[in-house]
Amino acid sequence: MAKVAIVILNWNGQKMLAKYLPNVVEYSRQDAEIWVADNNSSDQSMLLLETQFPHVKTIVLEQNFGFAEGYNRALEQIEAEYYVLLNSDVEVAHHWLTPLIEFMDSHPQVAACQPKLLAEYDKDMFEYAGACGGFLDKFGYPFCRGRIFETVERDNGQYDYQQEILWATGACMMIRSKDYWTAGGLDGRFFAHNEEIDLCWRLRLMGRRIYCIPESEVYHVGGGTLPKSNPMKTYLNFRNNLTMLYKNLSDTELTHVMRMRRFLDYLAAFETLVLNRNWGDFKAIFKARRAFQAWKHDFDEDRKKIQENRVEEKKDGDSSHERGFGTSIVRLHIHVGYRCKRAKTVCGDSSLRHTLGAT
Repeated sequence: MAKVAIVILNWNGQKMLAKYLPNVVEYSRQDAEIWVADNNSSDQSMLLLETQFPHVKTIVLEQNFGFAEGYNRALEQIEAEYYVLLNSDVEVAHHWLTPLIEFMDSHPQVAACQPKLLAEYDKDMFEYAGACGGFLDKFGYPFCRGRIFETVERDNGQYDYQQEILWATGACMMIRSKDYWTAGGLDGRFFAHNEEIDLCWRLRLMGRRIYCIPESEVYHVGGGTLPKSNPMKTYLNFRNNLTMLYKNLSDTELTHVMRMRRFLDYLAAFETLVLNRNWGDFKAIFKARRAFQAWKHDFDEDRKKIQENRVEEKKDGDSSHERGFGTSIVRLHIHVGYRCKRAKTVCGDSSLRHTLGAT
């Protein structure tokens, strides 16, 4: 069994593979097996791999299963102690794997970790999709150290310390294979978006930990080239986020948070219509809420199992924080009030500012 398997899930990503895979091979092949799992691409991705990267191992899936189920089907065919889920549009640096491997080897209580994620197009800026580690505010909206909604910070070393986080980015996540499968893997029904947050949340509810290791840096294209507004992305994000909350929130929080989300989601929809004149995202949010209501009971058994197996964690010498979920969604003593998308500052108490590395 390999120590580390880097697994890139590809769908029609020939150009990204041609540009970034040589870099991954150069800086990783001494430390890891490199795999590309193809989600039934219709471009020349497989021909590229066969002719230019014959040493890279491949898995060909019979259809496009999306990010979540695509990874599940690929990873069940790979034996390794650690998986690295890596996007095809990520540029890695020399020795990027070493800090991640060393940290995981010396911290058996940690299920997964991520490097510092910077923007490929401006390497002094954090990247939207994960920055320096992810959290949720008290109503379930994701944010990161280095990124709040669309506001992305410049990297001035303000988060250059190892930090326990709620979720690690799916753009570059190292995870123990044992923990991945014990938690049930990514939820394939999500297809794409929020699936890594859901997985990390389930792991934490099992008593496992997630960390950001900024000694490792990678550079993600991601938001640097994608359009800011995409109705399908908006739809999946809202639908999956609500579903994730339904699965993982405690009984004491669920009703209140869902009631507030109903108000806040519709507020966001009308904001995007009135202020941004974005009819596509407006309709996508309404569609997402209807879709969530239509399928939420498909997750009743998931919710029951998750709630029955919740672990209330004890404080230890590494951290004074409780890592379970109780009076707020994130029990890292982070209590973030609702923030309007147009706000440019983070509201919160001193413990939030400490956790995010602010002064």
